[in-house]
Amino acid sequence: MTRRVAVIGGGSSGLASIKTCLDEGLQPVCFESSDDIGGLWKFKVIYQSVIINTSKEVMCFSDFPIPAHYPNYMHNSLIVDYFRMFADRFQLTRHIRFNTKVLQVKQRSDFSRSGQWDVETENKDGEKEKHIFDAVMICIGHHCHPNLPLHDFPGIDSFTGKFFHSRDYKTADEWRHKKAVVIGIGNSGGDIAVELSRVTKQLYLSTRRGAWILNRVGNYGLPLDMEFNRLVDSLKSILPHNLFCGLVESQLNQRFDHALYNLKGKTVAPGTFQHPTVNDELPNRILSGTVQVKPNIRRFQGSSVEFDDGSVVEDVDLVVFATGYRFSFPFLASHVVSVSENKASLYKYVFPPELDRPTLAIIGLVQPLGAIMPISEMQARWATRVFKGCIKLPSAASMLEDVQCKQETMAKRYVSSQRHTIQVDYISYMDEIAELVGVRPSLPRLLLTDPRLGLNLMFGPCTPYQYRLRGPGKWAGARQAIFTQWERVARPMQTRPCHDPKPERSLKWLLAPPGKHNGAHREKEKESLIFLT
Repeated sequence: MTRRVAVIGGGSSGLASIKTCLDEGLQPVCFESSDDIGGLWKFKVIYQSVIINTSKEVMCFSDFPIPAHYPNYMHNSLIVDYFRMFADRFQLTRHIRFNTKVLQVKQRSDFSRSGQWDVETENKDGEKEKHIFDAVMICIGHHCHPNLPLHDFPGIDSFTGKFFHSRDYKTADEWRHKKAVVIGIGNSGGDIAVELSRVTKQLYLSTRRGAWILNRVGNYGLPLDMEFNRLVDSLKSILPHNLFCGLVESQLNQRFDHALYNLKGKTVAPGTFQHPTVNDELPNRILSGTVQVKPNIRRFQGSSVEFDDGSVVEDVDLVVFATGYRFSFPFLASHVVSVSENKASLYKYVFPPELDRPTLAIIGLVQPLGAIMPISEMQARWATRVFKGCIKLPSAASMLEDVQCKQETMAKRYVSSQRHTIQVDYISYMDEIAELVGVRPSLPRLLLTDPRLGLNLMFGPCTPYQYRLRGPGKWAGARQAIFTQWERVARPMQTRPCHDPKPERSLKWLLAPPGKHNGAHREKEKESLIFLT
């Protein structure tokens, strides 16, 4: 009998889960509370100008490259378009019930034997329905509930301007020639501060501990995340942690001195990192004075805002709380998955370790320095193999030990905050789960049997295609996708014919392609965008 799997959420993680269920011969039924796919990336959920922070080659699903002509960093509308292409290609939407909210997910009375779940849903007309599933995949992510900590801001009730969470921000138009304060310097806070600063009289960016700012544009003008490879990841594990952090800080300060810009937080201990903020424009806005960096807010009084350094800004019209999100699973009993202070005890961030049967998986509940889509897909590939019994989980005690170890490791490396409870390192985490699935590429073997491919995997970007080279779910197009990835990077930028001389190849191709090339419009010179050809 085909096992039925409930997939909760039709965003990127939900789509990946539906597909992996189909790949493994399972029968998925996806419940999506809205009327469309896309989840977080739909405009009605996010602000109009959002552009993703991870490049297309790094963020795509592992057997479905994003079209070559798409820009490397895509606008949210293009991301939804890509999801739609993915759903159409693999006929996923036929398995989705839209406008359907999940009310309850409950273990059946014979769960210890069957592993089955009772799932209660409600459609847009208020009609409720009960279902029985053999397994459940929860794909609602961690941007569930806006975190609006008003109790931490004395006098906010007296504020005469307008305030709201960053989730409710849409455009900057109505704030032209006004004064605005953005609280928080994560990705949303940085983006909104930059956008508002183009029209406001003055924008103040309030941050308690500063931030490390990464830019999307890396060396030679290439996407920054295409520079992250297994060599860099190996150095991180070999070098003493404080030394590696020092090298990273030095590299980041080469673009601009974070202390000079009043962004380096004094409370950050040596060797302790924060999740970086990706923003190409923020330093320029600070340099031009349209953004002023301020410390935490001490109090509000009428239209004035007083900061911890004693400075006061009068006549403030808008305050945007870019203060993150809280996640929870209100349809689950607390003893199944307990969430406290944005922490959940999950084996490798996926499986509750103390269930009698491993038939519940949480997909996409991680915060990587990198793309979430391939991670969700890898988690889903693992979970579906576990559901089928192809992969056995270790004992509850072993899983709890792994959970504790991960929590302690991240606590030592990252500043204690709500933002850092589900932090993972992209390459090492992908490899860890891929090893369990049986799809982790074997570099020693490839260096001997297919050296061109092996060198690409060692020194090139860690794109998702390399997890389709072998094992369950192997894709015949994976090798070619790796060899042509730089062509797809170059394609959207080659909109003007250029006849510069073709660059000479050298060993620097081991780390990154040259800064100049003749363009993808000539087949002979496209070739120069492939590693070690």
